[in-house]
Amino acid sequence: MTKKTQQPALVDDAPFEESIKQLAEIVDKLEGGDLPLDESVALFEKGMGIAKRSQAQLDRAEKKVEELLAVEADGTPVTRPFEE
Repeated sequence: MTKKTQQPALVDDAPFEESIKQLAEIVDKLEGGDLPLDESVALFEKGMGIAKRSQAQLDRAEKKVEELLAVEADGTPVTRPFEE
């Protein structure tokens, strides 16, 4: 009988920091090497989904920072309407 391990809950719109915490938990479980293959593959798949969403969050944050730091050739800040 295989023992079931508790997997971290996956939240689609989790804050970035929570996603990183979930990824760390998944990595710890996978590195433990005690999981059956099917559970390892399922955890890996979940981790990849979290990693992709986290990368998208980072990309959006980077774009926002770039927009905030944008300046014209003469050094004046670029202004645009703020998008919510």
